[in-house]
Amino acid sequence: MTGVDDHPADSLEFGVSVDASSAGMQRCLNCECGTMGEAKQVGIWIRVSTEDQARGESPEHHEKRAQDYAGFKEWQVREVYHLEGVSGKAVMSHPETQRMLSDIQSGRITGLIFSKLARLARNTRELLEFSELFNAHGADLISLHESIDTSTPAGRLFYTMIAAMAQWEREEIAERVLASVPIRAKLGKPLGGKAPFGYRWENKVLVPDPAEAPIRNLVYELFLEHRRKKRVARLLNEAGYRTRSGVEFSHSTVSKMLRDPTAKGLHRANYTRLVKGQCVLKPESEWVYTTVEAIVPEQLWTECNQILDDQEKRNKRPARKTVQLFSGVVLCSCGGKMYVPSKSHKYTCRKCLAKIDVDDLEEVFHEQLKAFFLSPDELDNYLAKADRVIQEKQDLLQTRFDEERKLKQEMDRVYRFYMDAEITPAGFGARYKPLEERLAQIEDQIPEVQAEIDFLKIQYLSSDEILHEARDLYARWPDLTYEHKRQIIESITQSIIIDKDEVIINLAYLPSSSELIAKSATNPRDGR
Repeated sequence: MTGVDDHPADSLEFGVSVDASSAGMQRCLNCECGTMGEAKQVGIWIRVSTEDQARGESPEHHEKRAQDYAGFKEWQVREVYHLEGVSGKAVMSHPETQRMLSDIQSGRITGLIFSKLARLARNTRELLEFSELFNAHGADLISLHESIDTSTPAGRLFYTMIAAMAQWEREEIAERVLASVPIRAKLGKPLGGKAPFGYRWENKVLVPDPAEAPIRNLVYELFLEHRRKKRVARLLNEAGYRTRSGVEFSHSTVSKMLRDPTAKGLHRANYTRLVKGQCVLKPESEWVYTTVEAIVPEQLWTECNQILDDQEKRNKRPARKTVQLFSGVVLCSCGGKMYVPSKSHKYTCRKCLAKIDVDDLEEVFHEQLKAFFLSPDELDNYLAKADRVIQEKQDLLQTRFDEERKLKQEMDRVYRFYMDAEITPAGFGARYKPLEERLAQIEDQIPEVQAEIDFLKIQYLSSDEILHEARDLYARWPDLTYEHKRQIIESITQSIIIDKDEVIINLAYLPSSSELIAKSATNPRDGR
């Protein structure tokens, strides 16, 4: 596997030894570049509003631009999904959307090209749904306008950073919104949601429900007698009792009722929060208790919960071992993998017993983020050369637009001459046909040049937006959650080699500026 254009890599030093000679090799196994096996199969998403079409942005123009981009990447376009004139407010239920998602799930396509994120969907919730679905099936999103291609290491990093920062911002907002929750809980006010089974809200006060309270009391009595949650659920169902929603009792429902202290007169609030769709307990210091009318004696509640505690102690399984931040990517210079043994705080090689402290390794990686793509000395030079190449293409595109405008003006002028009988039909044809043919050539070249600009922007990320994001990532790193840090490490890290005197971090890099210029100079499409 060779070819710097397909798998760009640079070896640079940033205070620690960095070797990216193997960058891009792993993605080859998935065959995104066509180097091994068959070409990547992709789809094209065409959603052009009626307003866009009125401005001259035809569906055919967007499709050709995407087709040309796929050609630059040596991908095979397998499907085109047409949603012309469809509103972007809600596209998830559209038949073409469902067909596209079915193709993603079946593996018929492994990537989707679209002109911009707003063309995929304007609804933020649906954009996030698309993102999660694509990520779950290992498929890539390619937005030409935003220069995001998640099939590239840099694109995956950019997308991960966007998700991490967005999540961070959402959590910040959520914290501010939830600041009033403990106060409302202490005042005994409803915090939303239904009252616990056996109770109801009456004038914003929690009071026993005459129909449900006896059933709630029976749950405790049956459990004290039989000591089995499944048996209690079965006995309740056989007696004809049902939950508030009308379904049969389950052992998990019985367990929640037994554990809830509201039944003994102590209503608990502000004790859970939603994390990734699941309720998790908050620290006990944040829990708020208010006194309500009891529906079971406190002694009965205590005896039942003591039985539950004893059962859980007997059935408790060993906790799952925590996955360390750099698990799977840390290697020893002797060739062995390094792990963090239990009751240890160091990555250790089982072969030669080489070690490095967990916190020290994260600090080294954190410092590496300062110069993620290029060293500070090369950064300005790289951006200048990369932007120059793209600017030349943008100038060429503007020339094509100018020529298109002039041709249309000339065609209008010739047509007016013909309508005013100032030229004969034969003279009109002789003058108009060459202009028409040249206009068709220009209209065919414009989306091709646009696709080439898209390719260069995504491939080389010449705009410094992602570089600023990387710097921002360095500043925010200490505030990111473990999950976000782990995602970023998986996106950009090939391997980390621990040697006696140095730490070698293998990252996937962008091409050097010399490779960038060489690529442009040898591109057969240049000069069109």
